[in-house]
This record gives sequence, C-alpha cells and structure tokens, in this order.
Amino acid sequence: MRLPYSFRRGIRMRIVVGSDHAGFALKEHVKSYLQRSGHHVYDVGTDSEESADYPDYALEAARMVASKDADFGVLVCGTGLGMAIAANKVRGVRAVQVMDPELAEMARRHNDANVLTLAGRYTDPATAERIVDAFLATPFEGGRHERRVGKIGAIEGEERPGTIDRKEA
Repeated sequence: MRLPYSFRRGIRMRIVVGSDHAGFALKEHVKSYLQRSGHHVYDVGTDSEESADYPDYALEAARMVASKDADFGVLVCGTGLGMAIAANKVRGVRAVQVMDPELAEMARRHNDANVLTLAGRYTDPATAERIVDAFLATPFEGGRHERRVGKIGAIEGEERPGTIDRKEA
C-alpha cells in the first residue's frame, strides 16, 4: 500500500468525514483509507445507505472545520455538489467539489480549500484516494492568492440577505 504524501512526511491530520446515503460507500472507503494512513478521522454520518439529507452532515462537518476541531473535511454525496453548496454556507469554510487530483491540488494551492466534496456516484475508490492525497498534500501558496481568499472572507462578513442594491435597467 502506497502511503499518502502527507503521511510519508509524518503529518497526522484531524479529518472529518460525512455523507448522505448516495455517498455512504465511498465515504466508508475514504474513511478507512485515511485511518490506515494514520490520520485521526471523525465520522459525522450517515451510517447506512438508507435515505438521508446531505445538508445535515455537511453542516456538522463544516462547523468542525470552521471551529478548528478538524483540519480538513471530506464530504460525499451523489454528485458532491449539494455537499459543497451546504458546507459553503458556514463562515470560514471553502468547500470544493473535485473530480480529479489536479483540481484538488489547485483548490488547495490557490483557494486554500478546507473541505473536499466527492461524487459518490461518479468517483471510483482509487480515484478518490488520489484526489484525497493531492488535497491533503498540497499547501496553500499564499501571496496574491491570500489576498483573494481574504476577499472571500470579507464577503462572508458583509453579505446579508436583501442588502444588495440593484439598479434598475
């Protein structure tokens, strides 16, 4: 078994995982992979393939990442899209749905993403492992990207429903 780059470098991370019913099987695979790699894994559910609502698990995991109780999150639903939308509602979370390792690397390097979402219906376990490895092994580049991520944080702090003035066309 090839160990992820992050573990070979001796970095043990606290990673929260969660899924709905459509992502359950892949979440279980990723959880086992992370545990075998030496990471501490928190599982917020679901615990079966019985129908479950993804926002419930996205919220719990995203709050753990935002509060620094977990270093990163990995969420799985059928497409990964609903999990990303829900997780991004939590201030301080930058969740990205990723389908290949290169995008996982770019999400970390340029966007300082802290939650990875995967498509349980479209991502095979081996690809998921490569995506997770790339995500966890890649540091945030900072520099001009730090300014941009800061602007995203400013939007989170300023945005209020109904406060955007739109000029009549």
